[in-house]
Amino acid sequence: MSSSNKVIHKADSRGFAKHGWLDAAHSFSFANYYNQERMHFGALRVLNDDKIAAASGFGTHAHDNMEIITIPLKGTIQHKDSTGTEGVIAAGDVQVMSAGSGIAHSEFNASKSEELNLLQIWVIPNKKDTKPRYQQAGFSVDGRMNRFQPVATSDGREGSLEILQDAAISLANLDAGKELSYKISRPGNGVYLFVIEGELTVNGEQLSTRDAIGVSDTQELKLKAAKDTRVVALDVPMTLQ
Repeated sequence: MSSSNKVIHKADSRGFAKHGWLDAAHSFSFANYYNQERMHFGALRVLNDDKIAAASGFGTHAHDNMEIITIPLKGTIQHKDSTGTEGVIAAGDVQVMSAGSGIAHSEFNASKSEELNLLQIWVIPNKKDTKPRYQQAGFSVDGRMNRFQPVATSDGREGSLEILQDAAISLANLDAGKELSYKISRPGNGVYLFVIEGELTVNGEQLSTRDAIGVSDTQELKLKAAKDTRVVALDVPMTLQ
């Protein structure tokens, strides 16, 4: 594999923003963080690691033509949007919002005392100006122990939420010493693997908490955990339609 088909993003190389109520780390260019070398990884446009103070959050704002996937890591989100959906998303849940022709929403930390930590992922869709829609579901930790558990896919396989792209987002929890393979979901896709917590080797590269590796032009990744590790795999088309 040539180096041009692999990118490594160490945790401390991300863009950081501190707003008092929000500490954000951006894997790709976002808001005031701009890095010409980090605009996207194929159809993956945004991976934000947000820590939101108690009783704080994002007021109503609009999006369009983006698949927005939110994964709470700690705490609960109070969600409200222009489709009339309102509810709470907790750690263990996953939310998908297809912004389509346009959607407005707000997201707040539902707790008055505990910090909220979430991953927000934006995937560029393969269809534009669709009717906005919202989904959320809970996923058992048992379903991702030493295996990849799909949580958002193009076809809703294994009970995953559906997104408008030939992509697959999966979570895995690896026990220390465990070896695991990840197979790319379809030809032409690459995978961006983000370490939520832990230490592991991916195709010979050592990664720690919040490090990431993006690999294209391959069919499989080989993982080995040095300690108990949680990861998310973002499997996306490398060429946009």
